[in-house]
Amino acid sequence: MSQNTSKVVRREEVQRLYRDFRKAVLASTANAITQENRRSLSDRIGHEKVEILNVEIDNLSRTELLNRLTKGVVFTPNVDHLMKLQQDATFRQAYEVADYKICDSQIVLYASRFLGSPLQAKISGSDLFPVFCEHHRHNENIKIFLLGGAAGVAERAQARINHRIGRDIIVEAHSPSFGFEKNEAECRLIVDLINRSAATVLVIGVGAPKQEIWISKYKDQLPNIDIFMAVGASIDFEAGNKPRAPQWMSSAGIEWLYRLYCEPKRLWKRYFVDDLPFFWLVMKQKFSGQSPS
Repeated sequence: MSQNTSKVVRREEVQRLYRDFRKAVLASTANAITQENRRSLSDRIGHEKVEILNVEIDNLSRTELLNRLTKGVVFTPNVDHLMKLQQDATFRQAYEVADYKICDSQIVLYASRFLGSPLQAKISGSDLFPVFCEHHRHNENIKIFLLGGAAGVAERAQARINHRIGRDIIVEAHSPSFGFEKNEAECRLIVDLINRSAATVLVIGVGAPKQEIWISKYKDQLPNIDIFMAVGASIDFEAGNKPRAPQWMSSAGIEWLYRLYCEPKRLWKRYFVDDLPFFWLVMKQKFSGQSPS
């Protein structure tokens, strides 16, 4: 009797220990999964993307972008970019090299809200470039090569920025000739100028899609450049060569109207012909549930 009882006790004890062991394993596994999910969520915060017309735009605040941007390619999609990307295969291919695609337009910001996935902020190239310089005022590792503008414009921008920042953050500036992107010899010369400089950042402002395509084509020939930024008319603004719209117009989403007033011959077709279908395509994406192909 005693021997049988001993066997029963041992069997029940083994079963209890096994159940406790299973509970401990399951609890440990659940805890590990929870921690992994938290880490994954933490890694993803600030990395969400909002898709508008087949372009994934990074949903970052300006502060998040400045803190994260230590390496990579930054493009700034606006309405004009998004429309060009619907038709221009070379431009689409160039966009694939971008590590950051940042909303450059209040209208694109409004579109994201209409689509139900609101972007945090509009961060235009002309806003990003000066605050990037200010953010790195005391960071001696940030040395910028400025490429763009008409003859003498990049040099004027260099002088004004360096004076404002209080150090030579712009180490070289070059204004390429009109149509330079089609001249391989001039492009090779520019690559050589950049490589012989001390620059770790390339800021190029020659208009879309030229600037994005140029970065895509030549970035691998620029081993010392950590950050590439395509910033459109920012160099002209920094040089004082072109006026910027008042802040209230930019915030209201009508900066394009001010630019049209300043450059009607150059911009009327862009705004009233090329970019007008944007609103129809956004409506189509909203009510079909997918971006137009």
